Amino acid sequence: GYGTPIAVYYSDTAKDDSIMRAPRRVHLLIGLLFVFWQPLNALSAGTATQWQNHAAIRGAAQSFMDAFVSSQHQGRSTVKLGQLDSRLRLKACTSPLEAFMPPGGRVMGNTTVGVRCTDSGGWSIYVSARVDVFGPVLIARQPLARGTAIQDSDLELLERNLANLPYGYYSDSQPIAGMLAKRTIAGATVITPQMLQAPKLVKRGQRVTVIAESGPLSIRSVGKALADGKSGDTIRVRAEGSQRVVDGIVVSPGVIKVTL
Repeated sequence: GYGTPIAVYYSDTAKDDSIMRAPRRVHLLIGLLFVFWQPLNALSAGTATQWQNHAAIRGAAQSFMDAFVSSQHQGRSTVKLGQLDSRLRLKACTSPLEAFMPPGGRVMGNTTVGVRCTDSGGWSIYVSARVDVFGPVLIARQPLARGTAIQDSDLELLERNLANLPYGYYSDSQPIAGMLAKRTIAGATVITPQMLQAPKLVKRGQRVTVIAESGPLSIRSVGKALADGKSGDTIRVRAEGSQRVVDGIVVSPGVIKVTL
């Protein structure tokens, strides 16, 4: 008859003891969480400020490029920066960020801009950029046949993106007036140096005026050109009287200058 009472008594005691210990366990867990939460929270806050903000890097690069392009070009221009890799991690800089143009960097078209941190043990990074500059350039007003001598009436000024003109352009007609079209040029085409050639001012076998200079002394004679020549070309000339052959520079139509 003793088995049943003992079993009941033991069961009630364990239950009461468990109930009494439960609040203590809860309080202990709460205390441990409070103790560990504070350093974990501080670590989380430190991690948030440990890395350099990407927006600050882009801001420094954009401000620098806007000012740099304005100093290099007149007229309308735009600067667009490339995106930074979202995985990029750079130590947060305590000094103001410095932007700079890398040596040999292009001032138009696709280029890069540098941004650096001058802290001890700092860093440098390069950001891709696209610089578009717009300005007036000369285009063919109508189609021009090969060999056509270029006149002002053949040209007009229109705004174009200069970054898209890697082969050059003209904004003034004076240097190309009288130049010849090396090939047929379609209407509305931007005129480039490769499309033009200087006219021949002297032709082989032509009688030319030879101006021989020595200090203040200048002597004119007649000779025969032994080659074709454009302005500034050096060609050989045979003097009519002495048959002496000399080198001279073409200076104008039918005129060659020789330095004695």
